[in-house]
Amino acid sequence: MRKQIAAANWKMNLTLQQGEQLLDDILSKHYQFTSHQQVVFAVPSPYLAAAQAKVKGVQHVFIAAQNCYNKKSGAYTGEVSVEMLTSLGIECVVLGHSERREYFAESNKFLADKVDIALEYRITPIFCCGEPLSIREAGTQNEYVAKQLEESLFHLDEASILKVVIAYEPIWAIGTGKTATSAQAQEIQAYLREVIASKYGQHVADSISILYGGSVKASNAKEIFSQPDVDGGLVGGASLIATEFEAIINALKQ
Repeated sequence: MRKQIAAANWKMNLTLQQGEQLLDDILSKHYQFTSHQQVVFAVPSPYLAAAQAKVKGVQHVFIAAQNCYNKKSGAYTGEVSVEMLTSLGIECVVLGHSERREYFAESNKFLADKVDIALEYRITPIFCCGEPLSIREAGTQNEYVAKQLEESLFHLDEASILKVVIAYEPIWAIGTGKTATSAQAQEIQAYLREVIASKYGQHVADSISILYGGSVKASNAKEIFSQPDVDGGLVGGASLIATEFEAIINALKQ
């Protein structure tokens, strides 16, 4: 079975003390994890070391960076390199989030470079793709997200792409309170799997986890995660509330 992942994206929220308390609250609960389930916390860069210490020795739980740069080192003030992440023991990084694309003009090619360097350092990319409202209303979302995959991931060989986690996020449903219906999420995530299969074959497509991100919360997680091509969620606002994220973790497929 594909990995089922509940990934928290804290974005630019919480103080260090608040973040540590949130982790303590969530990790204090008893979860019946199966071998294919994972929980990931993508925390702000200043908190990576503290968060990593919190989850040390906790099975099925990982800390992720929210971003990295596409260079190993150098005069790039304010950026975070994969070497830095590796030195902290970080195993995952979120790449291509819609906010990075929109506010920081990250292109598909730039993200391809980031994917490459993350994989070089054995860090799992959680690669985000998704369409804005104008594209959804025009009915061209399939072509839009397919292009994101093709230009950022399809240069990879089979062994490499199998190490990538994909997160589909309808941009119009992030932080807006709007949520794609479970049928809409299933439809486009099944399409993404078809696109991957056309390049790499069905076996590879069936092995890659595809998460849904877009106003996932405790009240809708079970229904969304029940869809056959949805393998968990990349969760924003609800991941900042312990009881909400606990419920989302428990909504993962068994």
